[in-house]
Amino acid sequence: MALVLGYVVYGKFVDRVFGPEAGRRTPAVEKADGVDYIAMPTWKVYMIQFLNIAGTGPIFGAIMGAKFGPSSYLWIVLGCIFAGAVHDYMCGMLSVRHGGAGFPELVGHYLGDRTKKVMLVFSIVLLLLVGTVFVYSPALILGDIAGDGSRGAIMLWVGVVFVYYLVATLLPIDKLIGRVYPLFAFALLFMAAALMACLFVKWPSLPEIWDGLGGWSLKAGLKEQPIFPCLFITIACGAISGFHATQSPLMARCINNEKMGRSVFYGSMITEGLVALIWAAVSSWFFFDGGAAQVGSDMSAAAPSVVTKVSEAWLGVLGGVLAILGVVAAPITSGDTAFRSARLIIADFLHVSQKAVGKRLMIAVPLFAGSALLLWYNIADAGGFNTIWRYFGWSNQTLAVFMLWTATVYLVRAKGGLWYLITLIPAVFMTAVCVTFILVDKIGLGINQLAAPGIGISTAAVCIALFTIWRERRRNEKNL
Repeated sequence: MALVLGYVVYGKFVDRVFGPEAGRRTPAVEKADGVDYIAMPTWKVYMIQFLNIAGTGPIFGAIMGAKFGPSSYLWIVLGCIFAGAVHDYMCGMLSVRHGGAGFPELVGHYLGDRTKKVMLVFSIVLLLLVGTVFVYSPALILGDIAGDGSRGAIMLWVGVVFVYYLVATLLPIDKLIGRVYPLFAFALLFMAAALMACLFVKWPSLPEIWDGLGGWSLKAGLKEQPIFPCLFITIACGAISGFHATQSPLMARCINNEKMGRSVFYGSMITEGLVALIWAAVSSWFFFDGGAAQVGSDMSAAAPSVVTKVSEAWLGVLGGVLAILGVVAAPITSGDTAFRSARLIIADFLHVSQKAVGKRLMIAVPLFAGSALLLWYNIADAGGFNTIWRYFGWSNQTLAVFMLWTATVYLVRAKGGLWYLITLIPAVFMTAVCVTFILVDKIGLGINQLAAPGIGISTAAVCIALFTIWRERRRNEKNL
C-alpha cells in the first residue's frame, strides 16, 4: 500500500517539479531511425522498462537482503519511493530532454567532461560485467536442467545465449525486445502475484518491524555484514539501482509524449519495488521461520536455489516453470539490454550513427569479444554468486550516486528554490553508503567496521559543503 501511495502522491509531486510538456516533441519523434528511436505504445514501453530494470535484480537482491530481517522491508519501501523511483524518473526524463542521451552524456553535461569520461568507462565496465554474468548463470542452469552439467555442455549453452544476445542487440528494438519482453514482464509479475497470494493463504510467521531492526543479520550468520552499509548495497534493484540509469535512456528513445514519463519511469520502479517486497517477505519465511527445512534446503542456499525451491514448493508445476523463467529468462533479458545499452553509450561517445547494421556490428563485436574473454578466464563465477553480487552491488550503487548528483545540479539550474532536495538527500545518503562499503567490505579495503561509517559520513558532509559552495557561487554570478 505504501508503494502505491508513493506513486500516487510523491510520484505526482516529482512529476510536477520536473514539469513534463505534452506538446514537446520527444526523441522518438524527432530522431526516428527505425532501430533505437522508435515510438511505441505507453503500455509496451512500461512493460519493457520494467523488465529492463528488473530482470532477476528485485528477486535475487531481495532474497539476500532478507537475511538482514525487517530492515529490508523499510529499505525497499522508503528507498524505492524517495530514491530509486526519483532516480529512474529524473534519468529518463533528462534523457528525453537531451535527445535520448545516455547516462555518461547526461553526467558530462551537468558534472563536467572529466566526470563524463570516468563514468563512460565505469558504465561500460559495469554493463560488460552484467552481460557476462548473465551469460554464464543462465547457461549453468540450462546445463543442469539438460542433465549434463559438464563444462562442455555449459559452454555450448554460453554460445547459444551469446547468439541470442547478438541478435537482440543488433535488431531494431521493436522487432524482438518490443514483442517478447512484455510477455516476460507479465510472467514475472504473475509469479510475484501468485507468491503474494500464497503468503496470505499460508500466513507464515515473519519477522516484523516492531520486533526490532538489529540483530537479524547475526541470526543469518552475516557477522561481517553490518546493516549499514551492506543492506543498502545488497538490495539495489527494488530500492535504488544505478544500472537503471543505463536502461532508462533506452525507453526515453521510445516514448512519444513526455506525460508518459511518470508511468514509465517512476511507475516501473514502484512495480519493481513491489516484486522485491514480496520476495523479501517470502525469503524471510525461508530464512527465519523454518521455510528452508520445509523445502529441503538450508539458510546458506544461493538466491537461484531459493527461487527454485520456494516456487516449486508453493506453486507446484507452474512454480517450476516460473522459477525457470526467473533464473534463466529474466537474467537473459537483463544481459541483452546491458549489451544494447553499452553499444549505444559507445556510439554516442564516438558519434557513430547506429542506423546501418555494419556500424552496429563495429561496436557490438568488440563488446562480445570482451565478454567472451572474461568468460574464458572464468571471472563470471569466481567466488560464487554472492561475491559477484557484492562487486556488482557497489559499482551499481556508485553509478546511482553520480546520477543523483547529476539530477541535483539540473534542478538547481532549471528550477531554483529548494526543489533540488528531492535528489540531494538520496544522493548524500548513497554517497555515505558507497564510501563506507568500499572501506569496510572484503572486496574493498576491509578496514575497521567502527571507523568506516564515520569516514563515509564525513565524505558525504564534504560533498554537501562543496555543493553548497558551488550553489552560492552560481547564485552570486546570476545576481551580478
